[in-house]
Amino acid sequence: MPTAEKSIDVDTYVTAAYNQWTQFEEFPQFMDGVKEVRQLDDRHLHWRVKVAGVEREFDAEITEQLKDERIAWRSTSGTHQAGVVTFHKLSQSSTRVMLQLDMESEGAVEKAGDKLGLVERKISKDLGNFKKLIEERGHPTGAWRGEVPREG
Repeated sequence: MPTAEKSIDVDTYVTAAYNQWTQFEEFPQFMDGVKEVRQLDDRHLHWRVKVAGVEREFDAEITEQLKDERIAWRSTSGTHQAGVVTFHKLSQSSTRVMLQLDMESEGAVEKAGDKLGLVERKISKDLGNFKKLIEERGHPTGAWRGEVPREG
């Protein structure tokens, strides 16, 4: 299962970057191929994505969420996927957002894309779009300040 890891420095304070990332239903605004994310409750999301021309749906569970630090998740149905996004304060007005994503490729096209590094390029582009979104707005569009403790 390929793993991709990328980071980007964003010109905003760590709380603003974290708060914007908690707005899961707005992911289609900066994540290419994400058609819809519905938040079912504090821990569960339903995703609809289009990858290599193929539309897929899957459910994901947030396995850990710590304010201004990290959000980790894993899929519970459909394509196997797991990841973590972390937020690192660089200064009062600068944050490093680091995204690590593990995903199972399905089909020949996706497997070929993995060998060409397409997943890493995609998350790099998505992080760039996130940077543009938060920096142009100057503030997050919402926030969820609850926490999801890591289980056992």
